[in-house]
Amino acid sequence: MPEATSLGRATSFNKHNVQEFFSNLQSVLKKTPFTASDIFNCDETSVTTVHVPPKVFAEKGRKIVGKVTSAERGVLVTMIGTISASGQYLPPYLIFPRKKFQPHMLTGAPANSAGGASPSGWVNQELFLEYLKHFKTNSHASPESPKLLIMENHESHICSGVVQFAKESGITLLKIPPYCSHRLQPLDICVYFPFKR
Repeated sequence: MPEATSLGRATSFNKHNVQEFFSNLQSVLKKTPFTASDIFNCDETSVTTVHVPPKVFAEKGRKIVGKVTSAERGVLVTMIGTISASGQYLPPYLIFPRKKFQPHMLTGAPANSAGGASPSGWVNQELFLEYLKHFKTNSHASPESPKLLIMENHESHICSGVVQFAKESGITLLKIPPYCSHRLQPLDICVYFPFKR
């Protein structure tokens, strides 16, 4: 089935941008020979706080089919997921659509998850810096044990505080070109797509 693609994605995913990304990746790997367990990829996706029931199957010709659903209305939460090239996943960082974050919001989340809040529920520069601190703790990044973090080219990901913290913490940041994540973002393609189905 054909996939709907925006004009921005269709025009930005081109040979020049892809070659430039892989050239930058090659330069980074020449400078620091990271192992697969030192190369990480992060990406945001939205998840609901209420389970969406799967499809219901019934016998052919059956007119009445029962299905139990939750009467509760879910809230969309932004999850920043992180996985290494060796397959290791780090605990997620969750962003709730609230003014203030409360620790009880992480009840039921995977062990060592962390979180924050923004009025929109989306990541911003301050929250991305908090995520980066969470990444440092869970990946054990340091100048003596450097890590590579590949991420989308979003305005919230790059600010002086993020760049300075990454540099001091032994974290090399590599951005995926704008509008190319649908093809170059492993989490979008291999993890989130099946996760959301």
